[in-house]
Parts: sequence; C-alpha cells; structure tokens
Amino acid sequence: MPARDGPSELPPIPGKRYFTIGEVSELCDVQQHVLRHWEKEFTQLSPVRRRGNRRAYQRKDLLVVRQIRALRYEQGLTTEGARRALAGTDTKQDRAQTLELARQTVAELDEVLRALRGGGKGAESEGDGLPGG
Repeated sequence: MPARDGPSELPPIPGKRYFTIGEVSELCDVQQHVLRHWEKEFTQLSPVRRRGNRRAYQRKDLLVVRQIRALRYEQGLTTEGARRALAGTDTKQDRAQTLELARQTVAELDEVLRALRGGGKGAESEGDGLPGG
C-alpha cells in the first residue's frame, strides 16, 4: 500500500452506505490489522457486524479512522494520546465530521450535476429540467 503525505492525499469517500475492511484500508491508507486493533482501542470506532461476523463500516466510521490516522501518524500521538484527544473533542469531532460529510456530499452532488448536464446531447435539446440549465 503506497504511503501518502497527508490527509489531502486521501481519496474521497464514495457515496456508499457500507464499506468492507479492505475498502476502508485503501480509502484511509491504514492496514487492515491496524483497523482491527483500533476497534479495540477506540470506542468511537464500532463497525456493524454482518452475516458471517463481517465488519461493515459506515461513512462515520471512515471519518473516525481518518481522524485517528491523523492523530497517530501526522501529529505523532500515542494510542493513549489519540484516545484522550478524541474523548476531549467529541463536540469538536462531531462538528468536524459534519463539515467533512457536507463537503463530500457537495462534491458528489457537483459530480452528478456535471454528469447530468454534460451526459446526453438529447437531454440538452429538450432541457435537462435543472434550474439554470
């Protein structure tokens, strides 16, 4: 897995409801065994379990993983230090996660809008039904 320089280098989170541990590993640039370890260390990280006891991570879990990753690898905190930082910033964390989710949603909607506006030539002649278009 290639190492990335910072959080801005991480790929955007796709608009899915659930993610496998392999997908989370790639999207957050964290190895799978580290994710399993962090589940034990951080109460904020709790993926739901599916059939066969498989982990199903949600978008909020990916945001927590990225936050833990930043605390551990970019700020150099220990696991205990990262745990304290997360516990002391629950409100700040909620705001940051909401803001990140809103930014990603806007970016995804922009992509959809561009695809709808530029997708079909026939739709342009009939009008695409979108405001301003």
